[in-house]
Amino acid sequence: MSRQSCYPSDLTDDEWALVEPLLPAAGSGGRSEKHPRRDIVDAIVYVVRTGCAWRQLPADFPPWQTVYWYFVRWEKQRVTLRILD
Repeated sequence: MSRQSCYPSDLTDDEWALVEPLLPAAGSGGRSEKHPRRDIVDAIVYVVRTGCAWRQLPADFPPWQTVYWYFVRWEKQRVTLRILD
């Protein structure tokens, strides 16, 4: 279940429609993802826009360790550069 948008930094539906196709496909097989990708992206944008530490993410976002793991993984794959373009 996805969290309710409540922060000014949360992506709008139009922004999400542009960002979602740029994200790598979820791993094939295995278990499904525990947290919606939109929540992960919203959490990353929250950290970037507010300048807070990863550990200070509000509790309604996925755990900071999960968000940070995706951020590092997507940085290595240069996903964030594609999104910025």
